[in-house]
Amino acid sequence: MPVADPSALAFLQNRRSRPAKTLGLPVPDAEALRPLLTAAARTPDHGKLEPWRFVVIDRAAMARLTEVVETRGAALALGAEDIAKGRGQFDQGNLAVAVIEVQKPSPKIPPLEQTYSAGAVCLALLNAALAAGWGANWLSGWPAHDRGFMEEGLALAPHERIAGIIHIGTETTAPPERPRPDIDGITTWL
Repeated sequence: MPVADPSALAFLQNRRSRPAKTLGLPVPDAEALRPLLTAAARTPDHGKLEPWRFVVIDRAAMARLTEVVETRGAALALGAEDIAKGRGQFDQGNLAVAVIEVQKPSPKIPPLEQTYSAGAVCLALLNAALAAGWGANWLSGWPAHDRGFMEEGLALAPHERIAGIIHIGTETTAPPERPRPDIDGITTWL
């Protein structure tokens, strides 16, 4: 029989992201962040390619990224509401980790599997932060999909892109529970 870890299973069954706008100070320092990054890097990685890396965004970098969002939004002719929404996560954020997908050439590992691994790193980092007692939220939004923002804001190379931006901080408000999927309605047994 397998050895169960009931507390880990209970955590996963009850985990809840915290809205990024409700995350306050303090935030993890480098010493507290390192074990979270280590846990995230234990993500399934077919071929051991490490098709991802981390960019830690502190408060000073948030302020700079807010300006990049403003400039990119204008260049894309976005409306004021869209620009404000894009700025929001950087205006209000104190610490985030951008998980960067790094596509690596491989005759055996297709690009899509590398994308899945980068997404898994996002979830692993989110769960590690929550398990460590921090509030956390995985965000993207139009800036995370804009090539100009990726290059100007985070200095990403052409073969890199943002998989997700994980905001981490102290929970200031407990979020309400929300409806969850009906497992029987989304499960087929063969």
